[in-house]
Amino acid sequence: MVTPMRPDGSIDLDAAQRVATHLVDAGHDGLVVSGTTGESPTTSADEKDELLRAVIEAVGDRCVVIAGAGSNDTAKSVESVRLAQKAGADAVLAVTPYYNKPPQAGLVAHFTALADASDLPVMVYDIPGRSGIAIERETYLRIAEHDRITAVKDARGDLWFAGAIMQETGLDWYSGDDAMNLPHFVNGAVGFVGVTSQVAPVDYREMADAVVAGRWEDARAVHRRLVPIVDAIMNVTQGAIMAKAGLALQGVIDSPAVRLPLVPADDHQTALVRAALSQLSATSERPAAG
Repeated sequence: MVTPMRPDGSIDLDAAQRVATHLVDAGHDGLVVSGTTGESPTTSADEKDELLRAVIEAVGDRCVVIAGAGSNDTAKSVESVRLAQKAGADAVLAVTPYYNKPPQAGLVAHFTALADASDLPVMVYDIPGRSGIAIERETYLRIAEHDRITAVKDARGDLWFAGAIMQETGLDWYSGDDAMNLPHFVNGAVGFVGVTSQVAPVDYREMADAVVAGRWEDARAVHRRLVPIVDAIMNVTQGAIMAKAGLALQGVIDSPAVRLPLVPADDHQTALVRAALSQLSATSERPAAG
C-alpha cells in the first residue's frame, strides 16, 4: 500500500484510511503498510507507527494487516517488529538487508532476530535486484526451521528455485513481482504482494478467485488484460511513483506527492498511466479514470 502524502510531503492519515478502505472494499484480503512501495526508507519510526495504527483502525477487522519492518539495520528492524506487535499488526514483512550485503550467516541471524522479537509471523522478502544479495537455499532451509518464519515474498524471478524451496521448506510463497503473479500461482504460490493491484484491485481479485476455483483460462485472460497497466506502473519508473499517479487519476488520493529522492510522475508518465487505465477499463467494461 502506498503512503498518501500531502503536497508538502507530510503523511495524510485520513487519506491512508480511505485508501485502505477502498482496497479492502475492492477485494484485497491483506495490506502491507510501510513496505518499499509505502516509501519506508524515508518515513520515520513514529510515522510508521501512526500509519499502521490508522490502517488497523480502518480495516483491521476486515483484512490481514502486515507491517513492513525490514531495513539494513537489525536493531532498528527488531524495534520495528516490536512496535508492530504493540500496534496490533497481524504479521511483519522483512526485506533482505540492502546495500551492506551481509553474508548468508548474517541473513540467518538477521531474520532469526526479527522472528524472536515478537509473536508475529514473519514474511521474508527476497529481492536481490534491490538488496544486492539473494537468499541462498541453505539459508532458506535454516530460517524455515523457525516457527514464526512462515512465508516468502519472492521478487527474484526464478520459478525453478522457488518451486524447489517450496518443496523443501513448506513455506507459504507469495509473488513479489507483478508480472510474475500468474506464473507463481501455477508454480504453487498462495498469493501475491503487489503494487499494480492498488490501481486495479478488482481485476487482481478476479484473477485470484479464478486461480482458487481452478479456472485457469479465466486467470490467464485477466493476466493478459493487465499487461499494459503492469508495464505502465512497474516498467517506466519507480513503482510507488506510478501507483500514486494512478490512484490520483482514479480520485482515490488527492495528491501524488512522494518524498525525495523520489519525485512525482511527470506529465508523460502520468499520461502513460492514464492510457493504460483507460485500456484496462475498456477491456474490463468498467468506468475509466479521470
